[in-house]
Amino acid sequence: MNPYIAEFVGTTLLILLGVGVNASVTLKESKSANAGWLVVCLSWGLAVTLSIYAVGSISGAHLNPAVTIALALKGDFLWADAPFYILAQLAGAICGSTLVYLHFLPHWEKTSDPAAKLGVFATAPAIRHSLSNFMSELIGTAVLIFGLLFIGTNEFADGLNPLVVGGLITTIGLCLGGTTGFAINPARDLGPRIAHALLPIEGKGHSDWSYAWIPVVGPISGAIIAVWIFNILY
Repeated sequence: MNPYIAEFVGTTLLILLGVGVNASVTLKESKSANAGWLVVCLSWGLAVTLSIYAVGSISGAHLNPAVTIALALKGDFLWADAPFYILAQLAGAICGSTLVYLHFLPHWEKTSDPAAKLGVFATAPAIRHSLSNFMSELIGTAVLIFGLLFIGTNEFADGLNPLVVGGLITTIGLCLGGTTGFAINPARDLGPRIAHALLPIEGKGHSDWSYAWIPVVGPISGAIIAVWIFNILY
């Protein structure tokens, strides 16, 4: 499989499962409605794990523009390939969230709250404060990149790395995700937000584009800072 296609497939799977759990715990008359934050964080971690298993041997399973940029900055990935990876990730995120829309098709009508519908697709702050929200995404993504780089300095039994990375995602969500919903991935937020804007979801309301820059610029900034500090320390 072409590595660009692998990034598309891996990100589609990641978003299908991750946005899928958002829908499961949010939409009315879902059997797992109101299952809670622990279920969301654990499910996102497992979604990352499965997606890495699916395409890690082909593309490295970046699945995240911030990861792609961080690895390119560190010299472990070619800058020439970065735009194609990022486009594949964004396309995969749109595709995965569209599949979630189709999977939960009758539940959208049953859910009356437009903010809840948007929350299935895109992140939103618990308290809207641009600087704090930006810092939350920056710090969360810096921890993600630090974690990935630290994991790379250790040797694990064959096939264990994806589980460790999934555990890292779950940890970030549980410990730092309560402020903004831990996008920590520009494609994870922007792709589904685009899908939300385009899909014919009844009563969906607006897509909150005034906030959309934060889960894009925050993670990229966090990735850059994390690599800079890592290079100083190591």
